Amino acid sequence: MVTSNAIVINFKGGIISPGYLKEVLLLAKEARVENLRFGLRQQLLLDIPLKYFPDFANACKEKGILFYNKKEALPNIVSSYPADGIFTSNSWLKEGVYKDIFDLFDYEPQLKINICDKNQRFVLFFTGHLNWVSSPTAHFWYLYIRFPHSRAIYCWPELIYTNDIANLSKVLEKLILNPTNEEANGNIFYQIIKRNKKSHYTTKAIEEQLSIPKFSLSYYEGFNKSESSYWLGIYRRDELFSLKFLLEACEICLATRVGEIYTTSWKSLIIKGIDPGQRHYWDFILGKFRINVRHAANELNWQIEDNKEALILKRIIIRYFDKEDVRTFGLCFAIQTKPLFNMFASIVIRKSNLKNLNRLKSLDRYDILYENSFNPNGAGLTLFREKVEKNFIGPYLVSLCKMFYERESDGNLLTEDNTQTAYSEQPLQEEKYIHQCKHCLTVYDETEENTSGESYIGKSFEELPQNYTCPLCDSGKGDFIRIKQEQLEFVEIDSK
Repeated sequence: MVTSNAIVINFKGGIISPGYLKEVLLLAKEARVENLRFGLRQQLLLDIPLKYFPDFANACKEKGILFYNKKEALPNIVSSYPADGIFTSNSWLKEGVYKDIFDLFDYEPQLKINICDKNQRFVLFFTGHLNWVSSPTAHFWYLYIRFPHSRAIYCWPELIYTNDIANLSKVLEKLILNPTNEEANGNIFYQIIKRNKKSHYTTKAIEEQLSIPKFSLSYYEGFNKSESSYWLGIYRRDELFSLKFLLEACEICLATRVGEIYTTSWKSLIIKGIDPGQRHYWDFILGKFRINVRHAANELNWQIEDNKEALILKRIIIRYFDKEDVRTFGLCFAIQTKPLFNMFASIVIRKSNLKNLNRLKSLDRYDILYENSFNPNGAGLTLFREKVEKNFIGPYLVSLCKMFYERESDGNLLTEDNTQTAYSEQPLQEEKYIHQCKHCLTVYDETEENTSGESYIGKSFEELPQNYTCPLCDSGKGDFIRIKQEQLEFVEIDSK
C-alpha cells in the first residue's frame, strides 16, 4: 500500500544554497518527514506522506520551489564542481566558469547532461547523454554524446566554446528526442547542425585526443585540510540523512558564512570553506547525531540506483568484502536492477532479465560484467559470469579484483607512465571464450583438439549433442560454464 509520494528536487551542478535548503527542509518538516536521501545525479529525494502532500505542494509553489514526482523527474545537470579546489587543481575550469555555464541553461533538460573537468577523478565522465569535458584549451570543450538506452558514445568532431554549451545542448536534445529520427546517428546530427545557419556556434579543431585520468576515487569523507580551511564529507551507509541534522547544518553554514553545500554523485554531501576556528560546531553536531565519517574505502566506491533493492545487495557484498579483507582501491562497483538504466563502473552487477514474473526474490540472478580496462569511464563491458545467485556474487567479485591487481602489477612502474588512458572509439577486440566443467574444471576448448571423442574434434561447444558428458567426471553439458580463456586461473565455484 502506497503511503507517500516520492519527489525529486534538482540542484543544478550539485550546488545547494543553505538558505534554500533550509526552506525546503522546513516544509518537509511540516509534512512530517524525518529522513531524506540524495540521488546519483546530485539531487534531493523526499518521501512526502500522502496526508500532507497537498499542503506541501502548495507551500512549494508559493515559495517557488520546483519539484517533480520521482517517476516523471527531469534529470539534474551533474558537474564536477563539488570537487573543485579539493580534488582538482591547476585547471582553467574554476567556480566562475561552472556558474556561468549553469546560468546559460534557460530550460530544464530532458537528457542527462554532465559538465566535468578533464583532470578530475571524482565524477564519472560518461554517465550523461551529453557529456561536456574541459579541453586543454581554456573555454573550449569536448562533447561526447551517449544516446539514451545505449553505451555507444559519439565524439563531436570539434571543440565547443563555453558560451555555446547550453544552446547546442538544447538543439541536440530536440534532435535526439525527435521521434521521427529512426536512428541515433552522431554524424548525421553533426551535419544537420552544421547546415543550419541558426545553430551557429564557436568551435576549435581538436588537436589532441581526450586523455582520461586513471580512475582513483579520492576519499571523500570526514574532515580534511585544504590550504587554510577544512572541508567535510558526509556519507550515510543507509543513504538516509536526518532532517534535523541537515537543518542544524544549514544553520551553521548561515551563521559561519559558508555559502554552499554540495551534493555528489556518490550520494554524499561536501561542505567546503570551514574556518579552523569554527570546526568545533561541526564536531558538535556530528557527535549529537551520532554520524560516523570514517567508513572503509570499499564501501564508498559504489554507484547504485536510487532504490532499496540495490542498496540491500550492496550491503550483502560489502559484508563479504569485510569478511575476506578485500582491497578495492582503484575500482568502483555498480548495481543495476532496471534493464534500461545504464550504470557505469569498473565492475557492474546487473540483474538478469528473467521473464518469470512469479519468481521469488531468493531466485533472482545477476550477471557480473567488467570494463575491459577496469576504468569506469571506458567504452565497453565484458561478461564475466551470468545468472549468479546472490550468495556467489562476492567470491566472483574477489576474482575480478585479483585480475585487476595482477594487471596493475604488470610491467615496471619506474619506467612506464600509465597514469592516463586515451579515450577512443575503437571497436572492442573479440574475446576468446571457452567452456569449463564447474565440478572438476575440465575445459572444452572449441579451438583445440582436447576432447575424448574424436568425432567432436573441431566442433564448437554449441554443436555438441545434448548427451555430451564431461570426459573426467561425467557431468552433463549443462554443467559447463562459458568463460573467458584468461579467467581459467581463478577457482571456480560449484553452485550446487
